[in-house]
Amino acid sequence: MVVPRIIEEKSIILAGMDFYGYPYETAGGWSEDNAIGQLWERFTRFCSTHEGAIQHQVSEAGYELWLDVKQNEEDRSEYIFVGVEIDCVDDLPLELVVKVLPRTRYGVFALKGAQITGDWPKAIEHKWLPEAGLHQSHDFIIERYDPVRFKGLEDPDSELDIYVPII
Repeated sequence: MVVPRIIEEKSIILAGMDFYGYPYETAGGWSEDNAIGQLWERFTRFCSTHEGAIQHQVSEAGYELWLDVKQNEEDRSEYIFVGVEIDCVDDLPLELVVKVLPRTRYGVFALKGAQITGDWPKAIEHKWLPEAGLHQSHDFIIERYDPVRFKGLEDPDSELDIYVPII
């Protein structure tokens, strides 16, 4: 079992870009060719061509937010946001969207190597949270890509943190 590290109540402010729709139309899974990979490419391109435009950035880590907005079981659409953490929303470029996540506790699951591309969402919901006596408090999950620890999907030493809001 992956045991989560608990982060006490914290609000997280993210600045970045978003996508709503079915992200796997052009490619499935962990692929740079699907809408998620294209969203990261668009955000990365913006950051490199507008260097210094995101002021008040907390760290170099990238964040991927998955917000559950499904209306019914047949709905294949996903709301996905990618960006960086900031501590102030002043002076952000108009091209960016801001997400202010509610103040809550987070269970942080550190995934390594093959766990990153495995079925960790199901494991978190049906195994890790229940075994830790925890419940998800909000309908979102955050993937945090630390540039020092995340070395790519193919690297067995690569690490990814999953933040789950908990009660």
